[in-house]
Amino acid sequence: MANALPTYFLSHGGGPWPFMKEQYGSTYDVLEASLADIPRQIGMRPNAILVVSSHWEEREFTLSSSAKPGMIYDFGGFPSHTYQVKYAAPGAPELAARAGILLAQAGFNAGLDPNRGFDHGTFSMLYPVYPEADVPVVQMSLRHGFNPQAHLDAGRALAPLRDEGVLIIGSGLSYHNLQQFGPSGRLASHAFDDWLRFAILELPPAERTSALLHWDQAPHARMAHPREEHLLPLFVAYGAAEHEAAACVYHEDEFFGHLAVSSFRFGHSAQP
Repeated sequence: MANALPTYFLSHGGGPWPFMKEQYGSTYDVLEASLADIPRQIGMRPNAILVVSSHWEEREFTLSSSAKPGMIYDFGGFPSHTYQVKYAAPGAPELAARAGILLAQAGFNAGLDPNRGFDHGTFSMLYPVYPEADVPVVQMSLRHGFNPQAHLDAGRALAPLRDEGVLIIGSGLSYHNLQQFGPSGRLASHAFDDWLRFAILELPPAERTSALLHWDQAPHARMAHPREEHLLPLFVAYGAAEHEAAACVYHEDEFFGHLAVSSFRFGHSAQP
C-alpha cells in the first residue's frame, strides 16, 4: 500500500453551488478551496475516480458503467441555467467491472448500470477538484437498508483499487438535516461534528471502527442525520483505508451562518 492513493469523505455542499457564484457569494469559499487542494494532496493525476454517491440508492451496490455518462439534475428550485450544466468527464466501464468483481468476491451482489448519469453529489463536488472534467469517473450507489457494516465491508473490498491509481471518494455531508439547516441546527451539528472529528482523528483504529459503526449513539446523531444516506459514503471511504492515518481536510463552524461541517482524508497525503 506504499503507493496507494488516500481516500476521502467529502461534504459536498448543496445543489449546484459551484455554478451559482452570484447567488451564494462567499458562502462556499472555504469548501471550494478545500476541494481544489485535493490534487496537490494526492500528488498525482489519478487514473480514475470512484465516487460513492449519497444521492443514489439501490437494492444492491451498483456501479455506473457507461463510457459517456449523462447528467442527473436531482435538485429543485434553482436557477434555470443550473439545469444545463455539463460535467463531461468520461466514464470508466473497466473500472466499474473491476469494482463489481471485488465486491462480488466479498460476497455482495453488485450490479452495473449503463444508464446512470452524474448526480449533483458527484458533479458539483468534482467540478472544483477537476474543473476540466478530464479524469474518468464511476459512481457507486448506496445499498438499501443503510447497514453501516455493509458499507464498511464494501470499502474494505474496494481497497485494492487504491494501488491501481483509483481515487475513492465518499460524497455526502457530515450534517444533513434539511429541516434544521439554520439556527435550529447549531447545537446538533456542532455536537455531532465534535464527536465525529474526535472519533476519526483521535481514536486508535479498532476503537475508531467500533465508534463509527455505532454512530447513532453519538450526541445528537439522529438530529444531525434523521436519514443517514449522507453519512454512509463515509463508511466506504473509511473501509478502504481503515487502519491508516486520518486528517480533517475541511471544517467550518459557521456554514450557512450556524452549522459545523467537516471532510476527512484517510491515508497519507503526498504533499504536506
